[in-house]
Amino acid sequence: MCGILGVVATTPVNQLLYDGLQVLQHRGQDAAGIATAQSGRFHMHKGSGLVRDVFRTRNMRNLTGNWGIGHCRYPTAGSAYNPAEAQPFYVNSPFGLMLAHNGNLTNSDELKREMFLADLRHINTNSDSEVLLNVLAHELQEHAKGPRLESEQIFKAVAGVMRRVKGAYAAVVMIAGYGLLAFRDPHGIRPLVIGSNEALGGTEYLVASESVAVDVLGFKLMRDIAPGEAVLINTQGVLESQQCATGLPHAPCIFEFVYLARPDSLIDGISVYDSRVKMGEFLAERTLQKYPDLKIDVVIPIPDSSRPAAMELANRLGVPYREGFVKNRYIGRTFIMPGQAIRRKSVRQKLNAIHQEFAGKNVLLVDDSIVRGTTSREIINMAREAGAAKVYMASAAPPVRFANVYGIDMPSRTELIGAFRDEEEISREIGADGLIYQDIEDLKRAVRELNPAIQVFETSCFDGIYITGDITAKYLNDIEDARNVVAPAQSDKDDDDDGEGEDGGGQMDLNLVSRQSR
Repeated sequence: MCGILGVVATTPVNQLLYDGLQVLQHRGQDAAGIATAQSGRFHMHKGSGLVRDVFRTRNMRNLTGNWGIGHCRYPTAGSAYNPAEAQPFYVNSPFGLMLAHNGNLTNSDELKREMFLADLRHINTNSDSEVLLNVLAHELQEHAKGPRLESEQIFKAVAGVMRRVKGAYAAVVMIAGYGLLAFRDPHGIRPLVIGSNEALGGTEYLVASESVAVDVLGFKLMRDIAPGEAVLINTQGVLESQQCATGLPHAPCIFEFVYLARPDSLIDGISVYDSRVKMGEFLAERTLQKYPDLKIDVVIPIPDSSRPAAMELANRLGVPYREGFVKNRYIGRTFIMPGQAIRRKSVRQKLNAIHQEFAGKNVLLVDDSIVRGTTSREIINMAREAGAAKVYMASAAPPVRFANVYGIDMPSRTELIGAFRDEEEISREIGADGLIYQDIEDLKRAVRELNPAIQVFETSCFDGIYITGDITAKYLNDIEDARNVVAPAQSDKDDDDDGEGEDGGGQMDLNLVSRQSR
Protein backbone atom coordinates (compact mmCIF):
# COMPACT_ATOMS: atom_id res chain seq x y z
CA MET A 1 0.00 0.00 0.00
CA CYS A 2 1.41 3.35 -1.13
CA GLY A 3 0.01 6.68 -2.21
CA ILE A 4 0.59 7.90 -5.77
CA LEU A 5 -0.25 11.18 -7.45
CA GLY A 6 0.21 12.69 -10.90
CA VAL A 7 -0.67 16.19 -12.10
CA VAL A 8 -0.64 17.99 -15.45
CA ALA A 9 -1.49 21.64 -14.81
CA THR A 10 -1.19 25.12 -16.30
CA THR A 11 0.80 26.49 -13.35
CA PRO A 12 3.61 25.09 -11.14
CA VAL A 13 2.59 21.80 -9.53
CA ASN A 14 5.09 21.46 -6.67
CA GLN A 15 2.64 22.72 -4.03
CA LEU A 16 -0.22 20.65 -5.46
CA LEU A 17 1.88 17.49 -5.28
CA TYR A 18 3.05 18.25 -1.75
CA ASP A 19 -0.51 18.94 -0.55
CA GLY A 20 -1.79 15.83 -2.30
CA LEU A 21 0.82 13.61 -0.69
CA GLN A 22 -0.13 14.95 2.73
CA VAL A 23 -3.74 13.95 2.02
CA LEU A 24 -2.50 10.48 1.04
CA GLN A 25 -0.05 10.21 3.95
CA HIS A 26 -2.14 7.45 5.57
CA ARG A 27 -1.14 5.18 2.68
CA GLY A 28 2.56 5.25 3.53
CA GLN A 29 4.85 6.81 6.12
CA ASP A 30 8.23 5.25 5.31
CA ALA A 31 9.38 7.62 2.54
CA ALA A 32 8.13 10.28 0.16
CA GLY A 33 9.20 11.76 -3.16
CA ILE A 34 8.19 14.30 -5.80
CA ALA A 35 9.39 14.64 -9.38
CA THR A 36 8.54 17.49 -11.77
CA ALA A 37 9.56 18.43 -15.30
CA GLN A 38 10.45 21.72 -16.97
CA SER A 39 12.36 22.64 -20.14
CA GLY A 40 13.62 19.15 -20.93
CA ARG A 41 14.76 18.36 -17.41
CA PHE A 42 13.39 16.30 -14.55
CA HIS A 43 13.72 17.61 -10.99
CA MET A 44 13.34 15.19 -8.09
CA HIS A 45 13.58 15.19 -4.33
CA LYS A 46 12.89 12.15 -2.17
CA GLY A 47 13.88 10.77 1.21
CA SER A 48 12.87 8.71 4.23
CA GLY A 49 10.10 9.86 6.56
CA LEU A 50 6.79 11.69 6.47
CA VAL A 51 6.00 14.15 3.70
CA ARG A 52 6.34 17.11 6.07
CA ASP A 53 9.82 15.94 7.09
CA VAL A 54 11.20 15.12 3.65
CA PHE A 55 10.52 18.47 1.98
CA ARG A 56 11.84 21.90 2.91
CA THR A 57 11.44 25.28 1.18
CA ARG A 58 14.67 24.95 -0.77
CA ASN A 59 13.58 21.54 -2.05
CA MET A 60 10.22 22.89 -3.19
CA ARG A 61 11.86 25.80 -5.03
CA ASN A 62 13.88 23.35 -7.09
CA LEU A 63 10.80 21.30 -8.05
CA THR A 64 9.86 23.51 -10.99
CA GLY A 65 7.46 22.72 -13.79
CA ASN A 66 3.77 22.36 -14.57
CA TRP A 67 3.55 18.58 -14.44
CA GLY A 68 4.88 15.90 -12.13
CA ILE A 69 4.25 12.91 -9.90
CA GLY A 70 4.46 12.12 -6.19
CA HIS A 71 4.70 9.05 -3.97
CA CYS A 72 4.48 8.18 -0.28
CA ARG A 73 5.92 4.77 0.48
CA TYR A 74 4.80 1.94 2.66
CA PRO A 75 7.27 -0.92 2.25
CA THR A 76 5.98 -4.35 1.29
CA ALA A 77 8.75 -5.47 -1.06
CA GLY A 78 12.35 -4.45 -0.58
CA SER A 79 13.96 -3.07 2.55
CA ALA A 80 11.98 -0.98 5.00
CA TYR A 81 14.91 1.28 5.81
CA ASN A 82 16.72 1.53 2.46
CA PRO A 83 16.57 5.17 1.29
CA ALA A 84 17.46 4.06 -2.23
CA GLU A 85 14.01 2.51 -2.52
CA ALA A 86 12.16 5.79 -2.03
CA GLN A 87 10.17 6.65 -5.13
CA PRO A 88 9.86 7.87 -7.87
CA PHE A 89 12.37 5.71 -9.78
CA TYR A 90 14.13 6.91 -12.94
CA VAL A 91 15.61 5.43 -16.12
CA ASN A 92 16.96 7.37 -19.11
CA SER A 93 16.98 4.69 -21.79
CA PRO A 94 15.43 4.60 -24.29
CA PHE A 95 13.30 7.49 -23.03
CA GLY A 96 13.52 9.45 -19.81
CA LEU A 97 10.98 7.87 -17.47
CA MET A 98 9.96 8.54 -13.87
CA LEU A 99 7.64 6.04 -12.17
CA ALA A 100 5.71 5.85 -8.88
CA HIS A 101 3.90 2.61 -8.09
CA ASN A 102 1.35 1.30 -5.60
CA GLY A 103 0.98 -2.45 -5.25
CA ASN A 104 3.12 -5.58 -5.38
CA LEU A 105 4.31 -7.65 -8.32
CA THR A 106 4.01 -11.38 -7.73
CA ASN A 107 6.43 -12.40 -10.51
CA SER A 108 9.11 -9.83 -9.71
CA ASP A 109 11.94 -12.37 -9.42
CA GLU A 110 11.09 -13.94 -12.77
CA LEU A 111 10.99 -10.51 -14.41
CA LYS A 112 14.40 -9.63 -12.95
CA ARG A 113 15.90 -12.73 -14.53
CA GLU A 114 14.25 -11.94 -17.88
CA MET A 115 15.56 -8.38 -17.86
CA PHE A 116 19.10 -9.44 -17.00
CA LEU A 117 19.30 -12.25 -19.56
CA ALA A 118 17.06 -11.03 -22.39
CA ASP A 119 16.31 -7.34 -21.94
CA LEU A 120 19.90 -6.53 -20.83
CA ARG A 121 18.68 -4.29 -18.04
CA HIS A 122 20.13 -4.07 -14.54
CA ILE A 123 18.01 -3.63 -11.39
CA ASN A 124 19.74 -1.68 -8.62
CA THR A 125 17.41 -2.25 -5.65
CA ASN A 126 15.10 -4.90 -4.21
CA SER A 127 12.05 -2.83 -5.08
CA ASP A 128 9.54 -4.36 -7.48
CA SER A 129 8.65 -0.80 -8.53
CA GLU A 130 12.05 -0.54 -10.23
CA VAL A 131 11.26 -3.83 -11.96
CA LEU A 132 7.96 -2.43 -13.23
CA LEU A 133 9.73 0.69 -14.51
CA ASN A 134 12.30 -1.32 -16.45
CA VAL A 135 9.67 -3.60 -17.97
CA LEU A 136 7.84 -0.50 -19.20
CA ALA A 137 11.07 1.00 -20.54
CA HIS A 138 11.82 -2.21 -22.44
CA GLU A 139 8.31 -2.37 -23.92
CA LEU A 140 8.56 1.27 -25.04
CA GLN A 141 11.86 0.46 -26.73
CA GLU A 142 10.26 -2.50 -28.50
CA HIS A 143 7.30 -0.52 -29.81
CA ALA A 144 8.96 2.82 -30.64
CA LYS A 145 9.35 3.41 -34.39
CA GLY A 146 11.43 6.57 -34.34
CA PRO A 147 12.98 9.28 -32.16
CA ARG A 148 9.55 10.43 -30.91
CA LEU A 149 6.87 8.38 -29.22
CA GLU A 150 3.29 8.35 -30.45
CA SER A 151 0.36 7.67 -28.13
CA GLU A 152 -0.49 4.40 -29.88
CA GLN A 153 3.04 3.14 -29.26
CA ILE A 154 2.73 3.99 -25.57
CA PHE A 155 -0.56 2.11 -25.27
CA LYS A 156 0.97 -0.92 -26.99
CA ALA A 157 3.87 -0.78 -24.53
CA VAL A 158 1.45 -0.75 -21.57
CA ALA A 159 -0.39 -3.72 -23.09
CA GLY A 160 2.98 -5.49 -23.23
CA VAL A 161 3.60 -4.65 -19.56
CA MET A 162 0.21 -6.10 -18.62
CA ARG A 163 0.97 -9.32 -20.49
CA ARG A 164 4.28 -9.76 -18.66
CA VAL A 165 3.59 -8.40 -15.19
CA LYS A 166 1.45 -10.22 -12.62
CA GLY A 167 0.11 -8.96 -9.32
CA ALA A 168 -1.38 -5.68 -8.17
CA TYR A 169 -0.22 -2.36 -9.53
CA ALA A 170 -1.39 1.18 -10.08
CA ALA A 171 1.25 3.47 -11.52
CA VAL A 172 1.91 7.03 -12.65
CA VAL A 173 4.75 7.65 -15.09
CA MET A 174 6.41 10.76 -16.49
CA ILE A 175 7.60 10.32 -20.08
CA ALA A 176 10.19 12.91 -21.06
CA GLY A 177 8.96 15.34 -23.67
CA TYR A 178 5.54 13.70 -23.81
CA GLY A 179 3.52 13.79 -20.61
CA LEU A 180 1.88 11.76 -17.86
CA LEU A 181 0.93 8.08 -18.17
CA ALA A 182 -1.25 6.28 -15.62
CA PHE A 183 -2.38 2.65 -15.64
CA ARG A 184 -4.02 0.06 -13.40
CA ASP A 185 -3.63 -3.72 -13.31
CA PRO A 186 -6.19 -5.84 -15.22
CA HIS A 187 -7.99 -6.87 -12.03
CA GLY A 188 -8.10 -3.33 -10.61
CA ILE A 189 -6.85 -4.58 -7.25
CA ARG A 190 -5.31 -1.27 -6.21
CA PRO A 191 -7.35 1.94 -6.64
CA LEU A 192 -6.69 4.79 -9.07
CA VAL A 193 -8.91 7.75 -9.98
CA ILE A 194 -8.72 10.76 -12.28
CA GLY A 195 -10.05 14.28 -11.80
CA SER A 196 -10.04 17.52 -13.78
CA ASN A 197 -10.07 21.24 -13.19
CA GLU A 198 -10.92 24.06 -15.60
CA ALA A 199 -8.19 26.70 -15.23
CA LEU A 200 -7.38 29.90 -17.09
CA GLY A 201 -4.78 28.17 -19.26
CA GLY A 202 -6.93 25.13 -20.05
CA THR A 203 -7.99 21.86 -18.46
CA GLU A 204 -5.80 20.45 -15.69
CA TYR A 205 -5.77 16.75 -14.76
CA LEU A 206 -4.93 14.90 -11.56
CA VAL A 207 -4.49 11.15 -11.04
CA ALA A 208 -4.47 9.80 -7.47
CA SER A 209 -4.77 6.66 -5.38
CA GLU A 210 -7.92 7.99 -3.72
CA SER A 211 -10.64 10.47 -4.63
CA VAL A 212 -10.03 12.40 -1.41
CA ALA A 213 -6.92 13.92 -3.01
CA VAL A 214 -9.01 15.06 -5.96
CA ASP A 215 -11.52 16.70 -3.62
CA VAL A 216 -9.03 18.41 -1.33
CA LEU A 217 -6.97 19.82 -4.20
CA GLY A 218 -10.03 21.44 -5.76
CA PHE A 219 -10.42 19.12 -8.73
CA LYS A 220 -13.64 17.45 -9.88
CA LEU A 221 -13.72 13.66 -9.82
CA MET A 222 -14.18 12.33 -13.34
CA ARG A 223 -14.08 8.57 -12.75
CA ASP A 224 -12.00 5.60 -11.68
CA ILE A 225 -9.35 4.44 -14.09
CA ALA A 226 -10.69 1.08 -15.21
CA PRO A 227 -8.88 -2.22 -14.62
CA GLY A 228 -6.45 -2.75 -17.48
CA GLU A 229 -6.84 0.83 -18.71
CA ALA A 230 -4.09 3.33 -19.50
CA VAL A 231 -4.62 7.10 -19.45
CA LEU A 232 -2.22 9.42 -21.24
CA ILE A 233 -2.12 13.22 -20.76
CA ASN A 234 0.40 15.15 -22.82
CA THR A 235 2.08 18.33 -21.66
CA GLN A 236 -0.51 20.40 -23.56
CA GLY A 237 -3.30 18.85 -21.49
CA VAL A 238 -4.74 16.55 -24.17
CA LEU A 239 -6.15 13.36 -22.60
CA GLU A 240 -6.33 9.97 -24.31
CA SER A 241 -7.19 6.59 -22.87
CA GLN A 242 -7.21 3.00 -24.06
CA GLN A 243 -8.12 -0.39 -22.67
CA CYS A 244 -4.87 -2.37 -22.72
CA ALA A 245 -6.07 -5.63 -21.11
CA THR A 246 -9.51 -7.22 -20.95
CA GLY A 247 -11.28 -10.41 -20.01
CA LEU A 248 -10.36 -10.62 -16.32
CA PRO A 249 -12.77 -10.07 -13.43
CA HIS A 250 -12.70 -6.67 -11.75
CA ALA A 251 -11.65 -7.51 -8.20
CA PRO A 252 -10.81 -4.50 -5.99
CA CYS A 253 -9.01 -5.21 -2.73
CA ILE A 254 -11.67 -5.40 -0.03
CA PHE A 255 -9.12 -4.39 2.63
CA GLU A 256 -9.16 -0.90 1.12
CA PHE A 257 -12.74 -0.59 2.35
CA VAL A 258 -12.07 -2.28 5.69
CA TYR A 259 -9.03 -0.26 6.72
CA LEU A 260 -6.63 1.22 4.18
CA ALA A 261 -8.58 4.00 2.47
CA ARG A 262 -9.84 7.21 4.05
CA PRO A 263 -13.60 7.13 4.79
CA ASP A 264 -14.18 10.23 2.66
CA SER A 265 -12.90 8.47 -0.47
CA LEU A 266 -14.84 6.85 -3.29
CA ILE A 267 -13.31 3.70 -4.77
CA ASP A 268 -14.87 2.13 -7.86
CA GLY A 269 -18.02 4.12 -7.25
CA ILE A 270 -18.32 2.93 -3.64
CA SER A 271 -18.24 5.24 -0.64
CA VAL A 272 -15.69 3.88 1.82
CA TYR A 273 -17.68 5.47 4.66
CA ASP A 274 -20.97 3.91 3.57
CA SER A 275 -19.33 0.50 3.20
CA ARG A 276 -18.08 0.70 6.78
CA VAL A 277 -21.54 1.65 8.00
CA LYS A 278 -22.85 -1.43 6.18
CA MET A 279 -20.18 -3.54 7.88
CA GLY A 280 -21.55 -2.34 11.22
CA GLU A 281 -25.07 -3.32 10.16
CA PHE A 282 -24.06 -6.88 9.31
CA LEU A 283 -21.80 -7.11 12.34
CA ALA A 284 -24.79 -6.29 14.55
CA GLU A 285 -26.73 -9.18 13.00
CA ARG A 286 -23.78 -11.46 13.60
CA THR A 287 -23.51 -10.32 17.23
CA LEU A 288 -27.19 -11.02 17.90
CA GLN A 289 -26.87 -14.47 16.35
CA LYS A 290 -23.80 -15.47 18.34
CA TYR A 291 -24.68 -13.79 21.67
CA PRO A 292 -28.48 -13.29 21.76
CA ASP A 293 -28.41 -12.65 25.53
CA LEU A 294 -25.25 -10.54 25.63
CA LYS A 295 -25.49 -7.68 28.13
CA ILE A 296 -23.54 -4.69 26.81
CA ASP A 297 -23.51 -1.28 28.47
CA VAL A 298 -21.54 0.62 25.85
CA VAL A 299 -20.01 0.26 22.38
CA ILE A 300 -16.58 1.87 22.00
CA PRO A 301 -14.61 2.11 18.74
CA ILE A 302 -10.87 1.73 18.47
CA PRO A 303 -10.12 4.91 16.53
CA ASP A 304 -10.22 5.80 13.73
CA SER A 305 -11.33 3.55 10.89
CA SER A 306 -13.76 1.48 12.98
CA ARG A 307 -15.97 4.43 13.95
CA PRO A 308 -18.62 4.13 11.19
CA ALA A 309 -19.07 0.40 11.84
CA ALA A 310 -19.14 0.90 15.61
CA MET A 311 -21.79 3.64 15.40
CA GLU A 312 -24.07 1.52 13.22
CA LEU A 313 -23.47 -1.54 15.41
CA ALA A 314 -24.45 0.42 18.53
CA ASN A 315 -27.52 1.81 16.77
CA ARG A 316 -28.70 -1.65 15.69
CA LEU A 317 -28.10 -3.12 19.16
CA GLY A 318 -29.79 -0.18 20.89
CA VAL A 319 -26.69 0.38 23.04
CA PRO A 320 -25.02 3.75 23.75
CA TYR A 321 -22.05 4.62 21.55
CA ARG A 322 -19.18 6.31 23.36
CA GLU A 323 -15.67 7.48 22.59
CA GLY A 324 -13.49 5.66 25.10
CA PHE A 325 -10.02 6.31 23.71
CA VAL A 326 -8.18 9.52 22.95
CA LYS A 327 -5.73 9.27 20.08
CA ASN A 328 -2.36 10.98 19.91
CA ARG A 329 -2.29 12.31 16.35
CA TYR A 330 1.48 12.51 16.29
CA ILE A 331 2.11 8.76 16.45
CA GLY A 332 2.10 6.77 13.21
CA ARG A 333 -0.41 4.04 12.39
CA THR A 334 0.77 1.01 14.34
CA PHE A 335 -0.31 -1.46 11.67
CA ILE A 336 2.29 -0.21 9.21
CA MET A 337 5.20 0.06 11.63
CA PRO A 338 7.86 -2.60 11.10
CA GLY A 339 8.60 -4.88 14.03
CA GLN A 340 6.40 -6.12 16.86
CA ALA A 341 8.40 -4.33 19.56
CA ILE A 342 7.77 -0.93 17.97
CA ARG A 343 4.09 -1.77 17.52
CA ARG A 344 3.59 -2.73 21.19
CA LYS A 345 5.32 0.39 22.43
CA SER A 346 3.41 2.71 20.12
CA VAL A 347 -0.07 1.43 21.09
CA ARG A 348 0.30 2.90 24.58
CA GLN A 349 1.76 6.10 23.17
CA LYS A 350 -1.00 6.36 20.61
CA LEU A 351 -4.14 5.66 22.67
CA ASN A 352 -5.22 6.56 26.18
CA ALA A 353 -8.43 5.40 27.86
CA ILE A 354 -11.14 7.70 29.22
CA HIS A 355 -11.64 5.84 32.50
CA GLN A 356 -15.21 6.91 33.23
CA GLU A 357 -16.43 5.28 30.02
CA PHE A 358 -15.11 1.90 31.18
CA ALA A 359 -15.49 1.81 34.96
CA GLY A 360 -17.86 -0.96 36.02
CA LYS A 361 -19.26 -1.48 32.51
CA ASN A 362 -19.60 -4.36 30.10
CA VAL A 363 -17.83 -2.95 27.04
CA LEU A 364 -17.97 -4.01 23.41
CA LEU A 365 -14.85 -2.76 21.62
CA VAL A 366 -15.05 -2.53 17.83
CA ASP A 367 -12.04 -2.63 15.53
CA ASP A 368 -11.86 -2.68 11.75
CA SER A 369 -9.81 -5.90 11.76
CA ILE A 370 -7.54 -8.04 13.90
CA VAL A 371 -4.29 -8.87 12.12
CA ARG A 372 -1.45 -9.75 14.48
CA GLY A 373 -3.46 -9.32 17.69
CA THR A 374 -0.80 -7.10 19.27
CA THR A 375 -2.93 -3.97 19.25
CA SER A 376 -6.08 -5.80 20.37
CA ARG A 377 -4.35 -7.39 23.34
CA GLU A 378 -2.91 -4.08 24.53
CA ILE A 379 -6.21 -2.23 24.14
CA ILE A 380 -8.17 -4.89 26.01
CA ASN A 381 -5.63 -4.61 28.83
CA MET A 382 -6.10 -0.85 28.83
CA ALA A 383 -9.89 -1.28 29.08
CA ARG A 384 -9.54 -3.61 32.06
CA GLU A 385 -7.08 -1.26 33.75
CA ALA A 386 -9.66 1.50 33.27
CA GLY A 387 -12.16 -0.56 35.29
CA ALA A 388 -14.23 -2.44 32.70
CA ALA A 389 -16.20 -5.35 34.18
CA LYS A 390 -16.30 -7.31 30.92
CA VAL A 391 -14.50 -6.62 27.65
CA TYR A 392 -15.82 -8.05 24.40
CA MET A 393 -14.24 -7.49 21.00
CA ALA A 394 -15.94 -7.22 17.60
CA SER A 395 -14.09 -7.12 14.29
CA ALA A 396 -15.69 -5.54 11.20
CA ALA A 397 -13.64 -7.96 9.10
CA PRO A 398 -13.31 -11.77 9.20
CA PRO A 399 -10.23 -13.44 10.68
CA VAL A 400 -7.05 -12.66 8.71
CA ARG A 401 -5.72 -16.15 8.05
CA PHE A 402 -3.56 -15.95 4.93
CA ALA A 403 -0.68 -13.99 3.51
CA ASN A 404 -1.39 -10.92 1.43
CA VAL A 405 0.77 -10.72 -1.67
CA TYR A 406 -0.79 -7.67 -3.32
CA GLY A 407 0.71 -4.82 -1.32
CA ILE A 408 -0.31 -5.14 2.35
CA ASP A 409 2.33 -5.87 4.98
CA MET A 410 1.18 -9.19 6.40
CA PRO A 411 3.06 -11.78 4.36
CA SER A 412 3.95 -14.30 7.06
CA ARG A 413 1.25 -16.56 8.48
CA THR A 414 3.30 -17.03 11.64
CA GLU A 415 2.54 -13.37 12.44
CA LEU A 416 -1.22 -13.68 11.94
CA ILE A 417 -3.14 -14.44 15.11
CA GLY A 418 -5.97 -15.98 13.10
CA ALA A 419 -3.89 -18.21 10.85
CA PHE A 420 -3.90 -21.32 13.02
CA ARG A 421 -6.48 -20.54 15.72
CA ASP A 422 -10.26 -20.68 15.89
CA GLU A 423 -12.31 -17.81 17.30
CA GLU A 424 -12.32 -19.12 20.85
CA GLU A 425 -8.54 -19.52 20.84
CA ILE A 426 -8.09 -16.03 19.42
CA SER A 427 -10.41 -14.62 22.08
CA ARG A 428 -8.33 -16.20 24.83
CA GLU A 429 -5.09 -15.07 23.19
CA ILE A 430 -6.11 -11.40 23.15
CA GLY A 431 -7.71 -11.61 26.60
CA ALA A 432 -11.31 -10.87 25.58
CA ASP A 433 -14.43 -12.18 27.34
CA GLY A 434 -15.93 -12.84 23.92
CA LEU A 435 -15.10 -12.25 20.26
CA ILE A 436 -17.34 -11.57 17.26
CA TYR A 437 -15.94 -11.68 13.73
CA GLN A 438 -17.66 -10.47 10.58
CA ASP A 439 -18.71 -13.23 8.20
CA ILE A 440 -16.80 -13.03 4.92
CA GLU A 441 -19.96 -13.18 2.80
CA ASP A 442 -21.47 -10.38 4.86
CA LEU A 443 -18.31 -8.33 4.31
CA LYS A 444 -18.63 -8.78 0.56
CA ARG A 445 -22.33 -7.89 0.73
CA ALA A 446 -21.55 -4.73 2.68
CA VAL A 447 -19.43 -3.44 -0.19
CA ARG A 448 -21.26 -5.04 -3.13
CA GLU A 449 -24.64 -3.56 -2.16
CA LEU A 450 -23.21 -0.09 -2.80
CA ASN A 451 -22.18 -1.01 -6.37
CA PRO A 452 -23.80 -4.23 -7.62
CA ALA A 453 -21.74 -4.02 -10.83
CA ILE A 454 -18.75 -5.31 -8.84
CA GLN A 455 -19.35 -8.95 -8.04
CA VAL A 456 -15.80 -10.11 -7.19
CA PHE A 457 -13.38 -8.84 -4.58
CA GLU A 458 -9.77 -9.61 -3.77
CA THR A 459 -10.18 -11.27 -0.36
CA SER A 460 -7.13 -13.55 -0.22
CA CYS A 461 -6.06 -12.58 3.30
CA PHE A 462 -9.39 -13.93 4.56
CA ASP A 463 -10.03 -16.94 2.32
CA GLY A 464 -6.67 -17.80 0.72
CA ILE A 465 -8.04 -17.37 -2.82
CA TYR A 466 -5.56 -15.37 -4.93
CA ILE A 467 -7.31 -13.67 -7.81
CA THR A 468 -4.27 -13.54 -10.12
CA GLY A 469 -4.07 -17.35 -10.16
CA ASP A 470 -0.28 -17.51 -10.01
CA ILE A 471 0.31 -17.94 -6.27
CA THR A 472 1.63 -21.36 -5.28
CA ALA A 473 2.43 -22.94 -1.93
CA LYS A 474 6.12 -22.60 -2.78
CA TYR A 475 5.70 -18.87 -3.44
CA LEU A 476 4.03 -18.38 -0.04
CA ASN A 477 6.65 -20.49 1.72
CA ASP A 478 9.45 -18.47 0.10
CA ILE A 479 7.84 -15.24 1.33
CA GLU A 480 7.53 -16.63 4.83
CA ASP A 481 11.13 -17.88 4.85
CA ALA A 482 12.39 -14.51 3.66
CA ARG A 483 10.31 -12.72 6.26
CA ASN A 484 11.64 -14.88 9.08
CA VAL A 485 15.27 -14.04 8.32
CA VAL A 486 14.80 -10.28 8.01
CA ALA A 487 16.92 -8.39 10.54
CA PRO A 488 15.11 -6.86 13.50
CA ALA A 489 13.64 -3.43 12.88
CA GLN A 490 16.07 -0.62 13.44
CA SER A 491 15.64 1.58 16.46
CA ASP A 492 13.93 4.91 15.96
CA LYS A 493 16.20 7.49 14.35
CA ASP A 494 16.21 11.09 15.48
CA ASP A 495 15.62 13.60 12.72
CA ASP A 496 18.32 16.20 12.34
CA ASP A 497 17.54 19.88 12.73
CA ASP A 498 16.81 20.17 9.03
CA GLY A 499 14.17 17.44 9.23
CA GLU A 500 15.56 15.30 6.43
CA GLY A 501 16.77 12.32 8.43
CA GLU A 502 20.11 10.61 8.12
CA ASP A 503 20.20 10.33 4.35
CA GLY A 504 19.34 14.00 3.76
CA GLY A 505 16.74 13.22 1.10
CA GLY A 506 18.26 13.81 -2.31
CA GLN A 507 17.83 16.49 -4.94
CA MET A 508 18.36 15.45 -8.54
CA ASP A 509 18.28 17.29 -11.86
CA LEU A 510 18.20 14.77 -14.67
CA ASN A 511 19.16 15.96 -18.15
CA LEU A 512 17.04 14.07 -20.61
CA VAL A 513 19.68 12.95 -23.10
CA SER A 514 17.54 10.31 -24.75
CA ARG A 515 15.96 9.53 -28.08
CA GLN A 516 12.93 11.50 -27.00
CA SER A 517 14.79 14.80 -26.56
CA ARG A 518 17.52 14.58 -29.20
